[in-house]
Amino acid sequence: MKPNSKLFDKIRIRPDAEDELREQFPPCEWEGCDQPGPYKAPKGRGREGQYHQFCMDHVRHYNKSYNYFAGMGDEAVAAYQKDALTGHRPTWSVGVNRWGQAQPQAARRKGEAWTETVHDPFGMFHGARAASAQTRIEEPKRKVSSATQKALDTLGLDIEATKVEIKARFKMLVKRHHPDANGGDRSTEERLRQIIQAYNYLKTAGFC
Repeated sequence: MKPNSKLFDKIRIRPDAEDELREQFPPCEWEGCDQPGPYKAPKGRGREGQYHQFCMDHVRHYNKSYNYFAGMGDEAVAAYQKDALTGHRPTWSVGVNRWGQAQPQAARRKGEAWTETVHDPFGMFHGARAASAQTRIEEPKRKVSSATQKALDTLGLDIEATKVEIKARFKMLVKRHHPDANGGDRSTEERLRQIIQAYNYLKTAGFC
């Protein structure tokens, strides 16, 4: 039998592993499907960072028809591709100093507002007051590279995953896809290789 035979898609995992999947993941979001949904699929433009949860069959079906630019005209697609060259960050001409062009009075008010909220327990900024609990700046959300995001997606995790969660998910996925745990079936070896590579990358990057 060829390893890429469609018959492999019909092979079911052992019952106890399927129960474990149901405990670990929400049900597949595909209408009428009662399988667990361990695989993430993006919800589309305007909902970046949000994902559907599907089973293997339905995430494949969803990905075949997924089009991020659906509903956009040619000019809008071209503009998006142009902005992608700078990571969709704003750019300015060389030599432009927006702060220097601001009115002195507005700049002074901005400076005064800063000294009223900055946390300065040692008085180093002359006149600044300690920030209250209401004005304290919240910590920025964790940012990751595209390679790190891809590795997390491979393991079915988000950017808030802890080291313990990453290690636990890795062990569970290896146990599920290893040929020894599937009666010698090697149809998921490629998936196992991707999981190991993703975990090794996260480990090297200090995430686990």
